[in-house]
Amino acid sequence: MTVTSVHDPSHREALWELEDAFDRGDLISIFGRCTIVYEGRAATDLGTGDRLLVLKPDGAALVHTDEGHRPVNWQPPGSEHRAAVREGRLRVRSTRNNPDETLTVRFSDVHRLTAMAVTGGRDLTLHGSEEDLRTRILEQPELVEPGFEPTATERPSSAGPMDVFGVDADGNPVVVELKRRRVGPDAVGQLARYVRALREELGAEERDRTVRGVLVAPSITDRAAERLSDRGFDHVALEPTAEE
Repeated sequence: MTVTSVHDPSHREALWELEDAFDRGDLISIFGRCTIVYEGRAATDLGTGDRLLVLKPDGAALVHTDEGHRPVNWQPPGSEHRAAVREGRLRVRSTRNNPDETLTVRFSDVHRLTAMAVTGGRDLTLHGSEEDLRTRILEQPELVEPGFEPTATERPSSAGPMDVFGVDADGNPVVVELKRRRVGPDAVGQLARYVRALREELGAEERDRTVRGVLVAPSITDRAAERLSDRGFDHVALEPTAEE
């Protein structure tokens, strides 16, 4: 088992570790001094205290104190975990959309952060990386769609590097965003920023061409599917590695 553990990290260091752990699909535990706010079917909040936050790769989130075996706050599987540094604190947020519920944990101090790869559990093991996904598409561009021709990877733009850039059978520019696991609406927003940046970059003579966006991921949430449809983008369900 691969385990990463950091003691008393800065908020920025903790954020970097969390982002890497989310990408790997790790089981994450964070122990530190925090406040907790739940918004959904009711609204609750817990003041400052030392607590343990457990984030599971299936989307579940559990908050434990030093008493009892039941979590004092939790989110069910299927939620989405995100992290950021805001106003001098590490903010970890777990959100689900049906019903709309958000659990926000704000750490003033992180005492210990641990992330570990989990094997043997149902639907917890992730295989392959985004680089594996990129390789599959470069070797078999028809997996995106017939006639797709990739022309660049990590193509720079004002919104950041695009995972894969190419053209479709009609010569229209196509921005392809790669994700190795199930994703939500945030991934659609990221793709939209790349598409918008490319539209702004194109000269006046080329702006009549349709700039297309394609999200490649094993699966997406219902909210992500709605946002893709609203923007006219496409989703291609593809695993990082081919099944044996």
